[in-house]
Amino acid sequence: MRGVAARYPSFSTARNAPIDLQGQINLCRETRQKAPPLPLESSELLALAAYVSIQSRGIPITQPDDVRLEPSRRQGEALYYLRQGQLNFSCANCHDDHAGQRLAGSLIPQGHPTGYPLYRLEWQRIGSLQRRLRGCLIGIRAEPYAYGAEEYIALELFLMSRARGMAIETPAIRP
Repeated sequence: MRGVAARYPSFSTARNAPIDLQGQINLCRETRQKAPPLPLESSELLALAAYVSIQSRGIPITQPDDVRLEPSRRQGEALYYLRQGQLNFSCANCHDDHAGQRLAGSLIPQGHPTGYPLYRLEWQRIGSLQRRLRGCLIGIRAEPYAYGAEEYIALELFLMSRARGMAIETPAIRP
């Protein structure tokens, strides 16, 4: 499993779409183990994702150069720069324009997804990047997507491509 987490999201021929690590774990459960998929954001699925991801700790992100991922990567980039919600903010407004500053006492990071799944003090448990993205959308008073939505996978794909070469640091801890 060493290095696996550094290559996701990747293109799934079984789904004919990009898939994140949690989606791949569930796909493997369904097709190889003939087991039902675990609910997204469940403790069991997050534990498996963290276990697989820790095998990649310290390994640089090597997002695959797969042309089938490009439409989703472009979608993720467009979503990253899209102003939305009642506050009319984009991801870039905080994570590019104000990285290193503070919001409610917490440092605003550059938005690199190198530590997910991670433990957030705010949550008092481990959570996924989709949960964090959902929290950001709610924070700007935008309508969040459902867990597993293609928009979250597209955003993760774009963020991982921005972080290419950075080391996986799962499981990380954040405020």
